[in-house]
Amino acid sequence: MRNYIFTSESVMGGHPDKICDRLSDTILDTYLQKDPGAHVAVETAVTTNRVILMGEVKSKVKLSNKTIESIVRKCIQDIGYEQQGFHWKDIEVQNYLHDQSSDIAQGVDAHVDQNGDHQEEGAGDQGIMFGFACRDTKAYMPAPIYYAHKILRTISNDIHDKKLAQLGPDGKCQISIQYKDGKPHKATSIVLSIQHSENLSQEQVRTLVRPYIEKALPDGWVCPDANIFINPTGRFVIGGPDGDAGLTGRKLTVDTYGGSIPHGGGSFSGKDPSKVDRSATYALRYLAKNIVAAGLADSCTLQLSYGIGISHPISLYINCHHTAKIPEQKILDLIPKLMDLSPRGIRDHLKLDRPIYERTATFGHFGPDPDADGGFSWERLDLVEKFKEILQ
Repeated sequence: MRNYIFTSESVMGGHPDKICDRLSDTILDTYLQKDPGAHVAVETAVTTNRVILMGEVKSKVKLSNKTIESIVRKCIQDIGYEQQGFHWKDIEVQNYLHDQSSDIAQGVDAHVDQNGDHQEEGAGDQGIMFGFACRDTKAYMPAPIYYAHKILRTISNDIHDKKLAQLGPDGKCQISIQYKDGKPHKATSIVLSIQHSENLSQEQVRTLVRPYIEKALPDGWVCPDANIFINPTGRFVIGGPDGDAGLTGRKLTVDTYGGSIPHGGGSFSGKDPSKVDRSATYALRYLAKNIVAAGLADSCTLQLSYGIGISHPISLYINCHHTAKIPEQKILDLIPKLMDLSPRGIRDHLKLDRPIYERTATFGHFGPDPDADGGFSWERLDLVEKFKEILQ
């Protein structure tokens, strides 16, 4: 179909699931800052006035319970939770982190086997991963998820800066975009739910957030008021973990491409880059973005698969959705020549053994410009010229 409507959703950093993602990634960053070779897999759950940490760690350093509790409280304070049912000072923090399984470690770590042969570092688990890029937006992201993120980010920034003190840290935005001839044209409906103080009427909430919608969308894209639904239940005072429990990794569609393509199902947050759920997904975004930016296709989906303890991918797949300018097999054949897709090769190429993950926990892992300190390194466009060479 060339003419259709597609919908995606984003959530704010105070959403219960996103609190969990950020806590997991903040603990990961703390380990990587002290030990770049640490293996970490942290899962978090939150509910009324309680944070539960679970998972496994293998590291040269050990974080005390006191240190981890301090990390949790500081993170929740920064998100903005000071409500009766979830306050950074009063929450109970339960820490059930333990050492990594030796059975997993022997398949992941580089080592010398019983025959004296050197074994390369293997993947941390079996699984499938997807990456994507398209020409919908300047960030090479699909328009629905890009603008859902942008609307909430503009609101969230002003809440954090105390310019919207009447609004709370929990919220979500769903936007439907009309496509004409395969290109995004305008929004057809927007659903925005946002936490607010007790003394605000729904009309006041609408008056506060309506300008942010207009600011985030291109000129002429805002749909009629009748199709903009703000707090459609009529009230959103109780938010965050006091209103709903949260878990790490439960917002994968928000984290990736808004449902525009498949995703492998593996969570990213709380996992160090030896876990290919995370690192290989980043590598595929990096490759797909460079392929599209190089003009080889207008849209590109890539898939990798791995086996636990196996050092190289089992399969590599490409689909340019009938937009490729050259045979897709030609692009596929070039990829392994430009990037080593072993777990170690990905980490070295994108320099992932650094504390750069907390920032990914809100408003998606894909789309932002690369940071000077190496954050979002998978958004670089440094392979464009090499991909362009096969056009000549």
